[in-house]
Amino acid sequence: MSGEINEAFLQEKALKVRRSIISMVHRANSGHVGGSLGATDILVALYYHLMNHDPKDPAMADRDRFILSKGHCTPVIYAILADCGYFPEEDLLTFRRPGSHLQGHPYQPKTPGIEASTGTLGLGISTGLGMALAAKLKNQPQYYYIMCGDGEIQEGQAWEAAMFANKYKLNNVIGFVDRNYLQTDGFSEDIMPLDPLAPKWESFGWQVFTIDGHNYGEIIDTVESAKKSDRPVMIIANTIKGKGVTFMENKVEWHGTPPNKDEYDRAMALLT
Repeated sequence: MSGEINEAFLQEKALKVRRSIISMVHRANSGHVGGSLGATDILVALYYHLMNHDPKDPAMADRDRFILSKGHCTPVIYAILADCGYFPEEDLLTFRRPGSHLQGHPYQPKTPGIEASTGTLGLGISTGLGMALAAKLKNQPQYYYIMCGDGEIQEGQAWEAAMFANKYKLNNVIGFVDRNYLQTDGFSEDIMPLDPLAPKWESFGWQVFTIDGHNYGEIIDTVESAKKSDRPVMIIANTIKGKGVTFMENKVEWHGTPPNKDEYDRAMALLT
């Protein structure tokens, strides 16, 4: 895709995705709304501007891969995949229902456009790096985009993966830390402090950028710069959990709480 940034188009897509997130989680009365809303702008920039992919050919050999390591935030990836045309939008009505291919965590064998089954925290980044190494050994051109939660990278497995990527010089990997400072039990810096985060990744041999995760220009320009790196890249994206729904923003209680009918109506009124 790439080319000139059409910010109005991206904003329009983000608004639709956020409405779908609220609808899915409310209808299912289950799901992770806060982190999905916060990650929306990054995924919109990737799928509608940066990534090489084709919904008409989900198995295209040289497609870029996106791996949602923070696998509980499926509402955002399902909303985007449906809007892109990987599966019918009416499938979103079945989110988290028995027998649906849209379960609470991504399941690669059943859902078109999902590249890896994730959910166990730390697993997605390890999986993505293994896939990236295989591609490098085969001289394949695609990039591997991996989104991690900031609470997730408190897992030791994430740092084992970071060492692995540096050893094999996986410059086909562009990672994101969705840095919203909130996780299930509260503020990340109270539970297990991560700051200063950029020097940690740099000490493991990664090139690091820090950006506003809601600024399309910054997201896109930084990814284009990352593609020129000779090392794996981690983009620390400062985001607002619950972005777009003011009464949900920066509130830990919206990590995994579905909106009731009144909250649903209020949220949808804000997303217009």
